[in-house]
Amino acid sequence: MQTLIVLPTYQEADNVANVLRRVRASVPAATVLVVDDGSPDGTADLAAAVGDELGSIEVLRRKAKAGLGGAYRAGFGWGMEHGYDVMVEMDADLSHDPSQLPDLLRAVDQGADLAIGSRYVTGGRIPSWSWHRKALSAWANFYVNAILRLKVKDATAGFKAWRADTLRAIDLPSIRSNGYSFQVEMNYRTVKRGLPILEVPIVFEERAEGASKMTLSVQLESAITPWKLLFGRM
Repeated sequence: MQTLIVLPTYQEADNVANVLRRVRASVPAATVLVVDDGSPDGTADLAAAVGDELGSIEVLRRKAKAGLGGAYRAGFGWGMEHGYDVMVEMDADLSHDPSQLPDLLRAVDQGADLAIGSRYVTGGRIPSWSWHRKALSAWANFYVNAILRLKVKDATAGFKAWRADTLRAIDLPSIRSNGYSFQVEMNYRTVKRGLPILEVPIVFEERAEGASKMTLSVQLESAITPWKLLFGRM
């Protein structure tokens, strides 16, 4: 399978070189696409420099910060235009361990249309989180599943491997969410089309360096999106 790893970045200068080297070590045959939203800290230039050294690393430069969903739509669209069979989404802050990439790709190779790196199946863990962060995350997953009946244990996860055909089947360009609710809308469309999803246990870590990108507007979108999906407003 021709595999593309899509890494959205904004202000990840402290992490981007490390994550790129670790991705290359884990999946040497994959191409990496860094989708940078105009980071003023030079993230895109650092990624390009590592790409010159390691090869098979591309940088897609966007002019301004325009949301996680938009970054993934741009990255996945680039991948489909260039003929990739599988696209992986993962964070650039090392909360997603690159050494677990082969597990996700193996699940797709064995028949999953979508493989989710899951914190909430047997073997999944979040060792570095406090109890209240774990409770908030568990509540978010309960909230989404109670409304949409996805039957996905980690419905808000952002470490995933998609078949390109799955992205076409769910009409990727028409996905409207831009924040973390992008994950929920993508899962919802996949479930609605009856496409097989496999959750693969992962160990989720706290971001290595830098600050979280979670804002109040992102939280509000995450709360409203499941209701919009339920009532056909998206």
